[in-house]
Amino acid sequence: MAVLPPPPAATVAAIYAAYEAAGDAGWRTHLGASQIGTGCERALWYGFRWATRARHTGRLLRLFETGNLAEARFVADLRRIGVTVLDIDPTTGRQWTLRDPTGHFGGSMDAVGIGFPEAPKAWHVVEFKTHSTKSFAKLTAEGVEKARPLHWAQMQAYMHLAGLERAFYLAVNKDTDELYQERIRHDAEAGMRLLAKAQRIIAAVRPPARISEDPAWWECRFCDHHAVCHEGAAPERHCRSCLHVSPVAEGGWHCTRHGTPLARREQEAGCAAHLYIPDLVPGEQVDAGEDWVSYRLPDGSAWRDGVAA
Repeated sequence: MAVLPPPPAATVAAIYAAYEAAGDAGWRTHLGASQIGTGCERALWYGFRWATRARHTGRLLRLFETGNLAEARFVADLRRIGVTVLDIDPTTGRQWTLRDPTGHFGGSMDAVGIGFPEAPKAWHVVEFKTHSTKSFAKLTAEGVEKARPLHWAQMQAYMHLAGLERAFYLAVNKDTDELYQERIRHDAEAGMRLLAKAQRIIAAVRPPARISEDPAWWECRFCDHHAVCHEGAAPERHCRSCLHVSPVAEGGWHCTRHGTPLARREQEAGCAAHLYIPDLVPGEQVDAGEDWVSYRLPDGSAWRDGVAA
């Protein structure tokens, strides 16, 4: 008798689907400190310009939430031993938000704290992270800077923007509940380099150089923007991929075509006058008018962007 296949896990599938339905559009309004340590500036520029919509599975979205839920336990653990932890900015009643002078780069700190046994009088940026057993073993063997350079860069950016000289990194092994701590000193030079990197990406009118021209390079293979960067796929069509639109002061965006500032909803929607930033089109520009640009594509065919002839 043939073995019947196992029944589909309908309930689990429904749970994952609910996470996906409630998931964010995948676009962050700002260039995030959590990613500024990424080696490829082109990938960061693509993210800032919303070239590729992040489409996460329900399982992965649930995993993200697990990390967020762990933060309350971390805060309780620290308060239990007498550390003063402020996970909410008392001036706003919301999570701590940091931005650079452009308003386009920054992030949200997990907390600030004072009263740690190692340095009871110093305020610290506090960062909480969850790890798998493999990742946790690397972290404990090598330290944050080497094992998790993105986390290290994130804390350096936060310390630089917050004007604090220390950060406290508290991590947990999700499989064993073992904790790891590390105090991080503010590296002023690194902080300035990271802010300069962010401002360079924000101001760039065209994508920076790739970290590698080899699409099989490991950092490229795992990049969300691989298809756009290496395969000639079309980026998302919205204001941030349009040549008429630029970032302006205080985190704003402005459209020169319509002479108007753009709120997030307007940026996402775009308009009929959209024209791709030429470097986002995998072809050679051959002609242009007020509301159109024509290209010769690699296969020799012609493609016209914008208003139909």
